[in-house]
Amino acid sequence: MSDKCVREWCRKFCDGRTDVHDEGGQGRPSLVTDDLVQHIDKVVRERRRFTISELSLEFPQFCRTVLYETVTKKLGYQEFCARWVPKMLTDFHKTQRMVSALTFLQRYHDEGDEFLDKIVTGDETWVKFVNVKTKEQSRQ
Repeated sequence: MSDKCVREWCRKFCDGRTDVHDEGGQGRPSLVTDDLVQHIDKVVRERRRFTISELSLEFPQFCRTVLYETVTKKLGYQEFCARWVPKMLTDFHKTQRMVSALTFLQRYHDEGDEFLDKIVTGDETWVKFVNVKTKEQSRQ
C-alpha cells in the first residue's frame, strides 16, 4: 500500500469506521443486465458458430470486451473450435508431399484397395507418435 492509501484508511478509522471491507456501490454501474445476459444466451444457442465481432453487430451498444466477458464468464461458454487458417508450406514441404503422394499412388497400384485400409490420416499438430515398448522388449 502506498503512504497516501494508509493515511486515507487511518483517517477513515479515526472518523469512526470499523469495517475494513469496501462499501458497495463504488465504481461505474454495470451495463450488463440479467435481461441482456438472457438475450445473449438465446442468440448464442441459436447460432453456435459465431465470432465476438459478429455478435457485436447484433449488440452495437456494447463493446466486444463486454460481450466476450458476458459469453465466457457469465454464461460459461468457451471457444471450442478455432478458425482454420491455410498453412504456408515451403518448397521442401511441397516436394515431400508430392513424393508421398506418388509413393501412395504406386502402392495403391501394386496392392489395390487393401492398401487404403492401412492409411491413417491426421494433422501433425495433434497426432503424436509414442514409442511404447512391451514388457518383454524392455526386459531384453
